[in-house]
Order: sequence, then C-alpha cells, then structure tokens
Amino acid sequence: MLIWLKEDIACVFERDPAAQSVFEIITTYPGVHAVLIHRLSHRCWMADFKWLARFIAHLGRFLTGVEIHPGAVIGRRFFIDHGMGVVIGETAIIGDDCTLYHGVTLGGTTWNKGKRHPTLRNGVVIGAGAKVLGPIEIGAGARVGSNSVVLKDVPAGVTVVGIPAHIVDSQAKKAELNEIASKIGFNAYGMTADMPDPIAHAINQMLDHIQVLDKQIATLQTAVNKAGINCSETPINTLNGCEIEDGYNRSKLD
Repeated sequence: MLIWLKEDIACVFERDPAAQSVFEIITTYPGVHAVLIHRLSHRCWMADFKWLARFIAHLGRFLTGVEIHPGAVIGRRFFIDHGMGVVIGETAIIGDDCTLYHGVTLGGTTWNKGKRHPTLRNGVVIGAGAKVLGPIEIGAGARVGSNSVVLKDVPAGVTVVGIPAHIVDSQAKKAELNEIASKIGFNAYGMTADMPDPIAHAINQMLDHIQVLDKQIATLQTAVNKAGINCSETPINTLNGCEIEDGYNRSKLD
C-alpha cells in the first residue's frame, strides 16, 4: 500500500507541472485524496463490508467532489487532475498509468446487473468533460478528447473526439495521407489532426480527395494500356518551395 502511495505521488509530478512538493500534493490535491480513499473503500468492498465501503466512498465524494464506486478496479499510478465532477461506476476497470481530468464520467447504459461500465487499458488519457459509457474497452495508450461521448470500443493508441466519438489520428490513416501529401510538397498533417481549425480541416479534406483521384487515374491508365492504347504515366508536379511576390505566396512548380 505504501509503495502504491509513493507511485501515486510520483505520477503527479510527471503529469502536473504545477506540483511543487510532496507536502503540497498530499494536502491539496483532491484527485490524490480520492484515489487514496477509494483504495481503502475497495478493500472493504472486497472483504464483503459493503455498507462500510459505500460509506467511505460517500465521505470521499463529499470531501473531494470525486465519486468512485468501491467496486471499481483501479490500477497503479492513476491520476485524477482537478477532480471535481468525476464519476466512476461500479464495474469500471482502469489499468495502470491512466489519467482522468475533471468532469469525466465512466458510466453505464443499462440497469441490468453485470459488467456495464467501461474498461480502460494502460496509459489511457480522458479529457475534461468526456463521457465513456457502457461495457466498452478503451485500448492502451488511447486518448479521448474533452467533452466527447464514447459509446463504442476504441483501438489502442488512437485519439477519439466528438459526439459520438470518432477516430481522428489513427497511425494507418496518417501514413496513408502523408504519402499523398508528400507528392505535392506540403504536409498539412504536421498539425495535430484533432485541432478545431477549419482551414486545416479543409486542406486535409482536399488531400483525401486528391488521393482518391490519384487512385482512379492509375486505374484508368491501366485499363487504357490493356486496351492497346499507349498511355505513359506523367509524374505529378511537386511544390519545392514558395516565393513571396506582391504580398502573396506563389508556388514554384517543377
């Protein structure tokens, strides 16, 4: 138990640059208090002291603003930043090194008994105000954007945003889009894909469209060549740089 406490304190220094000292963390961080109280109430729950466990959890909610059911299973180095308004249901399972921000709900979507709350694998980060609902699984290292509503399983290592949540930066998608972006000498994906920037979004949509056109042209060239018409492939021009003229960017084509 003491080892877990040391780890819980150490992880605060890693994830909160505002943390100044161990004494400050122990005395002023409600997220840390909530986790410590839960570890006690969970032990009572597992020892079949159900009412005592619920009462301890109730006191923890009153003191910290964080409501964690004593039946929830929480791993090591779990950090709740700010804490207020966090709700974690009875059958929730949280792996090691997970982080939750204020206003997060790990809730259920049914009144039936049994597994009805989410499972978070190791290293998951859930942004402020997000709602993760139902007996779904959030893969290791995944991130959930602020105020998102997650109703389906999330693969490992991706970021999901929106209502309902959708993937915005899967590695496979990034690699596919970067390939076409490199052909025109401009990579809009240097920006994070989940930024709410309408210009970046429009550019990304154009790159998607260009990729589809490239595939269609390649298919047409193959069909024309098979029909006996010589259609040689013309290399796509690339943008190697930009020069400024009259206050505007003018692209130099090869």
